[in-house]
Amino acid sequence: MPYRRLPNTDLARIRALKTAVQKSAGVEFRQSLIDNKTLSDAETLLLLFERKCKQYRQYYEIQVKAGKQLQQKAKNARIYLSHFIQVLYMCVMRSEIKSEQLALYGLENHNLIVPELTSNELLLSWGKKVLQGEELRTAKGGVPIFNPSLAKVKVIFSIFEEEYAKQIVRHQNTLRALKEVEALREDVDRVICYIWNQVEKYNEKNALEDRLRKNKEYGIIYYYRKGEKS
Repeated sequence: MPYRRLPNTDLARIRALKTAVQKSAGVEFRQSLIDNKTLSDAETLLLLFERKCKQYRQYYEIQVKAGKQLQQKAKNARIYLSHFIQVLYMCVMRSEIKSEQLALYGLENHNLIVPELTSNELLLSWGKKVLQGEELRTAKGGVPIFNPSLAKVKVIFSIFEEEYAKQIVRHQNTLRALKEVEALREDVDRVICYIWNQVEKYNEKNALEDRLRKNKEYGIIYYYRKGEKS
């Protein structure tokens, strides 16, 4: 005996609601398999859920596309910041900059090794520390580092920083849209279940093959257990 199973994807949920609503369209009230309230709920939920799912997909696609741009800007910022730190270390080794001044950059305990910059968060954190450290040192009369200059690194870093901030907003938009979709799933599943129950109840006296065929017209999906014939 085949068994039904509620949709487990949002696309399948939309398809189930849409099939039932479209099948009921134009059917006279007395011939309707689905009661008025359930059908009204289905129509309302279909429009709302479809819109929320579309909105989520749009936000997600924007985030993914922008993420590729962020990766390139982060790569540039990582290269420039790493190079700047290496030049700083060389200046220390040549005694052009006092080793104790590395504390201005937060690098006093790194044994002249470039800190971890692999993640965007670490890059952002170290970028702010190092650039601020260079500004503090030069403000006290220290000779600026060149090739790359502070100004050049700041420009490259600010491009990354701005894009990173925008990506956080995009990510928040995507999460908010996803939560709105998730909040509707229970209601959607409940209405689909009501519809399927009413349809199966209406057709329960029909022969099995005819009953399954008519039920499927309203979007009910049946599965066969292992060894059963479809």
